[in-house]
Amino acid sequence: MTSTSYQDQPWLGRLTEAQRAPIRPRPSVLHAFRDAVRTRPDRPAIVYFDGRLTYREADELSDGLAGHLAARGFRPGDRLAIMLQNTPHFVLALLGAWKAGGTVVPVNPMYKAGELGHILADAEVSALVCAAPAWEGYVRATAAASPARIALTADPYDFQTRDDPRVLSGGRALAPEDTDDLLAAARGGARPPAVPEPGRDDIALISYTSGTSGTPKGAMNTHGNIAYNAERQCVVHALPDGSVIFALAPLFHITGMVCELATSLAEAGTLALACRFEPGVVLDAFAEHRPAYTVGPSTAFMALMAHPAATRDHFASFRLISSGGAPLPPALVERFEAAFGPYIRNGYGLTECTAPCASVPPGTRAPVDPDSGTLAVGVPGPDAVVRIIDDEGRDVPFGQHGEIAVRGPMVVPGYWRQPEAGATALPDGELRTGDIGFMDPDGWLYVVDRKKDMINASGFKVWPREVEDVLYTHPAVREAAVVGVPDPYRGETVKAYISLRPGAEAAPEELAAYCAERLAAYKYPRRIEILPELPKTASGKILRRELRQAPRPRE
Repeated sequence: MTSTSYQDQPWLGRLTEAQRAPIRPRPSVLHAFRDAVRTRPDRPAIVYFDGRLTYREADELSDGLAGHLAARGFRPGDRLAIMLQNTPHFVLALLGAWKAGGTVVPVNPMYKAGELGHILADAEVSALVCAAPAWEGYVRATAAASPARIALTADPYDFQTRDDPRVLSGGRALAPEDTDDLLAAARGGARPPAVPEPGRDDIALISYTSGTSGTPKGAMNTHGNIAYNAERQCVVHALPDGSVIFALAPLFHITGMVCELATSLAEAGTLALACRFEPGVVLDAFAEHRPAYTVGPSTAFMALMAHPAATRDHFASFRLISSGGAPLPPALVERFEAAFGPYIRNGYGLTECTAPCASVPPGTRAPVDPDSGTLAVGVPGPDAVVRIIDDEGRDVPFGQHGEIAVRGPMVVPGYWRQPEAGATALPDGELRTGDIGFMDPDGWLYVVDRKKDMINASGFKVWPREVEDVLYTHPAVREAAVVGVPDPYRGETVKAYISLRPGAEAAPEELAAYCAERLAAYKYPRRIEILPELPKTASGKILRRELRQAPRPRE
């Protein structure tokens, strides 16, 4: 019988009986980690170049870190910001904070001072972990103006001896005198504080996202949100016991945090890390650690395909590969499969739904919409209800475009200390994603556009106003409008349209460099066009819509 309502969950027909079965996730990923320590203490929990940390060792080190934090005044409910690349320190800091009863605030290490300062102040962060060079460079001054009173620094050279110059540079460095060395603190032997185990409704992460407004907000991912999605990933993947999951996505991003780190701990697997993404290093890690699963943005797979050393053998161990965070072109899926063997499974999720809420089930292939050429992002899970709605929140028919709305155990309860924003984005607990899409009668979900002006560059979200605010600080800029434009590598990239002050001069390259000094690399405009005037409404509001639709000169 043909489904006529999203409440009928037509996508259930695309799932196997095992994938549809109810799950009973543990209250938190920390509970799952403790189970792994008890049952598989000598299994590697983390591999990092030639370094290995067993579950027992990771437990002891994170205990020591939790005890150190407590001794320094970190209390249950306090927030610890982690601003690191994919190194073992990230996992230890996460576990240590949770063992101390705290909440983790993941921070992109590419952030500049202004971006970091907003998060530290808004989340009222008590403690901060970052790389030693970042602390010396600008984090020290930023933290001094924030509530943070505890600082720990990490050395990416720890835990391994390869010192690969492709991702590690500058040599080993002692922890600055005004910080604590994270590894030394973890090895200090302090006993963890006696605090209650985290409950399902306790806040595990405050994950900052611009969402559907220009001011970054902290989505409150609960322990229950994370434990549910991690357990659901285990069921869907059905990986062999002890499988290696490679962290292709950064752990500070919700995709890496949940689909890689949390899922690996939930199934007592091994998490393979390689600091930051570098195609040659990643291929070497694939050959050495033989992972069964990874997930990353389409841009990462483009870079791996383009590497001259890439062979089918590098990907021979994979049982599943997923992509999320950025549009996945069908042509990329076809070329990758032809060259290397694995079929890249598409997926869809947001920070507010704790990473995935839809994916392509293993053993199936995502259809391509014949009208738009868009690849389906997958089907929702069995406990999710995804519907397509109009501006009044009413269901639209299957096949018709509207806003994607999500309800389920993966959806966050709200935003950190912003109840009004939560009420708007999460009416009655249903996430209004701001993404435009449609669903076919079989339950396949397609994402075709965004309701708002958000730019998605390589899976990272960029809010135009944030870039415009920086441009407006340049003395030559009179007007600025920022939009997203198609990019063959990033999926979408940032473009700025500028009008200059009378008599002022500034080249596009100068303006781009100015922004690059003040914004993360994925945010600054790679393309700038200078116009005499920007189009406006009668009331003087700049029309981004017209700029997006205007014919583009050759750039």
